[in-house]
Amino acid sequence: MLVTNKELMVPARKNGYAIPALNVQNLESLTAVAQAAVEEKSPVIIAISPSVLKYAGLPYIVGMAKTAAQSATVPMSIHLDHGEDFETAAKCVEAGFTSVMIDGSFLKLEENIALTKKVVAMAHPKGVSVEAELGRLAGVEERSVEEKDAILTDPETAKDFVEETGVDTLAVAIGTSHGAYKFKSEAKLDIERLKVISQKVQIPLVLHGASSVPQWLIEKADKYGAQLSNAKGIPETEIKKAISLGIAKVNVDTDLRLAFTGSVREVLTNSPKEFDPRKILGPARETMKQVAKSKMQLFGSAGKA
Repeated sequence: MLVTNKELMVPARKNGYAIPALNVQNLESLTAVAQAAVEEKSPVIIAISPSVLKYAGLPYIVGMAKTAAQSATVPMSIHLDHGEDFETAAKCVEAGFTSVMIDGSFLKLEENIALTKKVVAMAHPKGVSVEAELGRLAGVEERSVEEKDAILTDPETAKDFVEETGVDTLAVAIGTSHGAYKFKSEAKLDIERLKVISQKVQIPLVLHGASSVPQWLIEKADKYGAQLSNAKGIPETEIKKAISLGIAKVNVDTDLRLAFTGSVREVLTNSPKEFDPRKILGPARETMKQVAKSKMQLFGSAGKA
């Protein structure tokens, strides 16, 4: 069942859970996410980044995603993650995406507003929801107060931004970052800032860079030759706090990549004569599905379809 992010996220915010936005790269990651959603009876957002569009090809990846969503017994959206420009967003809308993110967070505020309004004006008449971002993702544990304020989302600015752009959902920066090495010390999100944003902004909020980097994935990958021992993610307790305060979509990419990498390394190490791609990639799909299901349970979306 193919729906928009807005259709998934408005009920999620209202009822205190979050929709997993799981980044897919290929057939294995896509089927892992789709199977996990069906088995957990969870709505899910199939997230596709511009780099994946280049890697897999827009017609191929959106064709597979449409097949997965339209044949599923649970609601799914196809979402452009971190759209780089208007042209990319427009291509994705025409190709059948049901949601697009336009990331103007590195622009000046006025430019971000103008770009977001342009994408909203293009997407809304076609029934496509739009996500924008305000603030920048970066770990903040060793930054000064002035540096933190410069990169994190300002609550009052967020309120004005939403009113002026008409965007459907807003990604906020409260201390998360992309990748496996998110923090040098213990991770801590700016929950107090999120509380204020949530009071001022009524639309669903989004948390990017929210992989928790489970220790078992790191240990498995390292056991078979990876070098990831210093990787550190967002504690699950912090993610649950954020969800309770209006976060209705949580993005996860790194954890799925770690699951894939560890499983492929395990097969190639234990079965050096294996050359059947299905036997090499099949276990990786199962591990990614396990991770996807754990996110649905953690975010509270399991059983909500």
